[in-house]
Parts: sequence; structure tokens; C-alpha cells
Amino acid sequence: MKKLLAMLLALSMAVSVAACGSKSEEPTEAPSETQEEASGEEAGTEAPTDGAEYVVGICQLVQHDALDAATQGFKDALTEEFGDKISFDEQNASGDVPTCSTIVNQFVSDEVDLILANATPALQAAQAGTGTIPILGTSVTEYGVALNISDFNGTVGGNISGTSDLAPLDEQAQIVKELFPDAKNVGLVYCSAEANSQYQVDTVQGFLEELGYTCKQYSFADSNDLSSVTQTAVDESDVLYIPTDNTAANNTEVIRNICEPAKMPVVVGEEGICAGCGVATLSISYYDLGVATGKMAAKILKGESDIATMPIEYAPQFTKKYNQELCDSLGITIPEGYEAIQ
Repeated sequence: MKKLLAMLLALSMAVSVAACGSKSEEPTEAPSETQEEASGEEAGTEAPTDGAEYVVGICQLVQHDALDAATQGFKDALTEEFGDKISFDEQNASGDVPTCSTIVNQFVSDEVDLILANATPALQAAQAGTGTIPILGTSVTEYGVALNISDFNGTVGGNISGTSDLAPLDEQAQIVKELFPDAKNVGLVYCSAEANSQYQVDTVQGFLEELGYTCKQYSFADSNDLSSVTQTAVDESDVLYIPTDNTAANNTEVIRNICEPAKMPVVVGEEGICAGCGVATLSISYYDLGVATGKMAAKILKGESDIATMPIEYAPQFTKKYNQELCDSLGITIPEGYEAIQ
């Protein structure tokens, strides 16, 4: 009997111990939605934001003041419109034209919502790279020339539009006449690889010849022969003219180091080149041009405008400007009506 009681007592203790063990292994309560959200935030998972989000690819040919200002104006206009709902993939080709194609192809692969092509080679690369993603050009002088469109009527059509930096070339020729009425020979210096530069010198040459000047074109293929070509132009000319040319804009120090010691004045197509090596220009605000392009982009992204029907837009105003330091160095007196470049 005592042996039976001992066995029953041992069995009772075992059941009690097992019950305690099973209690500690009970499944935990499923986390609430609030707990899941907190856990996701701790892991770095972002909750979705309201409204549309856009990614804009920016392909800029080269870094210099004019193109930089256009890009900044473009970004500022879109940021003002969309705030943090828009982001930019900004790429610079560092003056290498084939790199523009590489950049654009990456944008196409990434399926960006819109492409800004800053300068003619960037626009040409974008045109070749996609026929579906909207493309806006800026700092492009003549779209018909850049895109090989005969009888261009002001609207590209398809997936391309943008803004032009073309200042009135007849008025630029008048600046040469106003400042250097006694000069006889004008050297037109430009990069032959830039179609819009060729267009500008061809056009301005006609206006200069109407004013009585003898003109000769001096083209360089790239920065490697810029020095030798510029030196030849200096030796054979009374004054030089350089259009809105990206290669020249990226090498103004080279040009100035040749022209200033020779007392050779240079009239140029835009303010950035003038600040580097020119004496005077009829220029636009590239920042304002970028802002105008950004406003066009906002309309496209919001679905308010069809890019296929958007005409090319032009700068609303032009300003006569001069490089006071260089004018003083060359002994050139600038008449009233010009603003000093700051």
C-alpha cells in the first residue's frame, strides 16, 4: 500500500512539471498592424507616398557657365512645381560626344519619365536613343539644323521639343560694327563638329558682309587644334567672332591667352564665353532659359501638354554685355547701352 501511494505521488509531480514546461512554450500573440508598421520603419522600409513621383534624366554635354545655368534653372523650376516628388539623374559627358549616347541609353534602360538634353550633341544622342520618352532640349541654337529637319516650322513633333539659345545674329553683327567700325577683316572661329556653330557663322557672315567686312571662317575639329587655328585667325584678322560654341566655351582660357597679348578683340555669342575671353556680346540668361524648359517639362509630366505639338520656345529678351577687365586691358571704350558682366 505504501509502495502504491509513492508511485501515485511521483506521477502527480511529473504531470505538474510537464504543465509548467508547456506553459513556457505557448505561441506568442500575432503582432498587430501597428507593430508590423513599426517593425518595417525600423528596418528602413518607407511607407508609400501620396501622388505621382517622377525621375528626370539630365544629359549635359560639358560643364561650363552657360550650360550649368540652364540645368540649374530647369531643376529649380521643376522642384518648385513638384517638391520632393521629383528626382534628377544628372550626368555630364565632359565634352565627349559618344558619352552622351551612353548616358541616354542608361536613361532609356532605367525608364526615366523625361530627358533633358542640354546642348546639341546631347539632343542628337537623345533623338537616336528613344522615340517614346519625352525629350526636351535646351541650349540648342537651331533645332532644324541640329535634327536635320528640312523646312523646319518651329515644332519638331514626335517626342521632342525644347528651348533655343539663339540670339539675333544680325544684332550680333551690329555689335561688331558699333565697336569696331574701322576693322576690315573678321575671323569667324568655331568648332566644325558642332552643327549649330556652323549655322551661326554662316548666318552672321552674311550680315557682316552686308556691313562691309571681309570674313573668313576658321574651324577647329576639337580642343586639340584650337590653339593653332586661333593663332592663325589672330594673325589674319582685325577682330574675331565666336558663336555660342560649347568647345570654345570650355576653352576660353586658351583663347584668351592667345588673343589678349596680341591685342585682338573677340565678339562672342553668349555671356559665358564673353566672361572668359570676349569683349562684348548680345546674350540671353541661360538660367531663365532653363526655367522656361522646366516649365515645359512640368506641363508634359502633368499631362497638360502634348510634347508632339509644343513649339520650340525662345529667350524673351537679349542684353548687350561686356567684359570690363578685358576691355580695359585692350583699351576698348564701350558705349552706353551695355551692361558689365559681373
